[in-house]
Amino acid sequence: ILAVSSTSCIRSKILSTYDMIMIFLSLSRCFLQSWMTLDLFLSLFCEPSYYEENLFIIFKTVFMFLNNSSLWFAAWLSVFYCTKVASFTQSFFIWLKQRTSSLMPWMLITSSLFSFATSIPFAWDVYNVHHNFTAPLTMTNSSGRRVTMKASLVLIILLYHAGVALPLIVFAVSSILLIRSLWIHTKQMQNNATGFRDPSLEAHIGAIKSIFSFLILYVAYFISLVLILSNIFLPLSTGQAICIAVMTACPTGHSMVLIWSNPKFRELPARILHHANCCVR
Repeated sequence: ILAVSSTSCIRSKILSTYDMIMIFLSLSRCFLQSWMTLDLFLSLFCEPSYYEENLFIIFKTVFMFLNNSSLWFAAWLSVFYCTKVASFTQSFFIWLKQRTSSLMPWMLITSSLFSFATSIPFAWDVYNVHHNFTAPLTMTNSSGRRVTMKASLVLIILLYHAGVALPLIVFAVSSILLIRSLWIHTKQMQNNATGFRDPSLEAHIGAIKSIFSFLILYVAYFISLVLILSNIFLPLSTGQAICIAVMTACPTGHSMVLIWSNPKFRELPARILHHANCCVR
């Protein structure tokens, strides 16, 4: 996705709104996946230095920034689809439809700054929370330390919800509106169908399936991350492994659906496979 979007911008010498969103989204996904892989590797094989040094604070803070940014960019992609495809007559929707291209750069920058602002407090409290969970409690200060642990944990959970609740709401609302608009249009096309296969009708049905899959993947990622952040699973437990697997698979699945649903993105993998087959022969 990043290669195709960047090549398209270089060739046309114009950065379109769609390519801009895809570049931001694909970059954030690449960094997020790489960061999660490195974080998991260090936590498994370098556990003493990972928790005793400042690595734990750095990794969790950067992870929250990349995670929130990726969620926001996916939400803006859904808004872009909704404003370009859906057909509503409300004045606000018409106003947004006319100004999406000019507002989108500011939306991307503002959401990046918001993600940075909501991730910085994790650098203050995330290490204290982990220390309060792992350090032995004495009889004299156990109650006070538990209060501190609970307060810090509640603060981090509230900050997490502030960072992901807004993009989740934006993504869900725009996706539901788009699915509703496409569904109504599809029903109208089915009523007017002549019995032959209509490419436009099939395209609408495919778009509904893609948007619905985006929504499922987004919600699954959100639930898994909430469970991980809530610390309800023991380290290296089956539940934690499942949540991490879901968090890793959902961005990949979202990217795969984007490639599958866009002919421009499908062209490059097809070329690579064709070239590889020619080389093997």
